[in-house]
Amino acid sequence: MSDQPVAPVVVSPVSPVASSVLSVVSPVAPVAPVAAHEPPYYAVVFTSVRTEGDNGYGETADRMGELVKEIPGFLGEDAARTPGGLGITVAYFRDLAAIDEWRNDMGHRAAKKYGREHWYERYSIHIAKVEHSHAFERADD
Repeated sequence: MSDQPVAPVVVSPVSPVASSVLSVVSPVAPVAPVAAHEPPYYAVVFTSVRTEGDNGYGETADRMGELVKEIPGFLGEDAARTPGGLGITVAYFRDLAAIDEWRNDMGHRAAKKYGREHWYERYSIHIAKVEHSHAFERADD
């Protein structure tokens, strides 16, 4: 159980990547969760509380969002931020090797270092193996 206060969630259609950054933008495209994939695969859950101000965060978030797509085994990501400031990004990877490749990417490492120094009050990262996955989509009537 979390000690975080409950608050409504604002969903971002452009999620910028689990272990580095989270950016909330006004929806300009339909919002949809990452599709279900054939298990097993892995979910990296990055939960954060940001500092005040942008300080280059948005630009870096966009760059990291593009960079992670180059990692073989990256499956997609979902992100949301509460009005109270809690951000959650879940990035999905086919295997632990893909997560390691992303964790060790030099651009990502630089963004993480800068994030600890400037963007985050606190964060946590959880890695979980997904053993079941399914999806639902309402059919057009």
